[in-house]
Amino acid sequence: MTTTTTTTPVSTSSSRLPVYFISHGGGPWPWMPEMHDHYAQLAASLADMPRQIGRTPRAILMVSAHWEADTFTVQSTPQPGIIYDYGGFPAHTYQIHYRSPGSPALAERVAGLLAQAGIAVQQDAERGYDHGMFSPMAAIYPEAHVPVVQLSLRRGLDPAEHLALGRALAALRDEDVLIIGSGLSYHNLRAFGPQARVPSKAFDDWLAETMLQADSARRSQRLLDWEDAPAARIAHPREEHLLPLMVAVGAAEADRAVRVYHEDNFMGGLAVSSYRLDAA
Repeated sequence: MTTTTTTTPVSTSSSRLPVYFISHGGGPWPWMPEMHDHYAQLAASLADMPRQIGRTPRAILMVSAHWEADTFTVQSTPQPGIIYDYGGFPAHTYQIHYRSPGSPALAERVAGLLAQAGIAVQQDAERGYDHGMFSPMAAIYPEAHVPVVQLSLRRGLDPAEHLALGRALAALRDEDVLIIGSGLSYHNLRAFGPQARVPSKAFDDWLAETMLQADSARRSQRLLDWEDAPAARIAHPREEHLLPLMVAVGAAEADRAVRVYHEDNFMGGLAVSSYRLDAA
């Protein structure tokens, strides 16, 4: 059985934007018609985000699982190119573009917030967009009219560091900047399909309990201790696709979460989810 989640729009009476953790799918899926049936529910959930938000943000700060650096690094080029960070896909997927502008001003603001919080940060004027950004963004804002800036993970993948990163970025929510953590709630490329049904559900159930039922302090602690979750290291042999969730939760640590996407038969057997954290 496959399930979906219906969500209501965020109230526009407040200037504070929500924060998202999204499961971004695999490779250049929006440009592969043969994959559209598999991705129909994920695509619909991403396309619904503008309705949920209720207005167009000034800019987006995206933390993608596909960029790691020794120091947290923010993309500062005014017009990022494309990084085709995948292999084995059709030739035309190495010619695609997502032409949203960058925002050097937002990059500077991010760098300032992190420095103020005592977090080392660098800027990168050469970095392009990776598929953790452009694949979901093609569904969220296909017109590519909203400026997007990417921010790296930090090598070592320490959950506490990434929660702290999110806390340092929280002020952006009051500045009309949408923060999106882009990863996958299950990411084990060696265990996909039916063989992943049991472990992905075990981890996804734990994640849902953590995000939807725990109070804010307990939620953060459970995420710090995520390796204690059922099937944790089966779901995430390496945790780079989970760390964007830590950033999202840090940026909205006191806020409630709602599950904005869920299915339990993705790609033939995976339980996967995405979450929105609200100011309400």
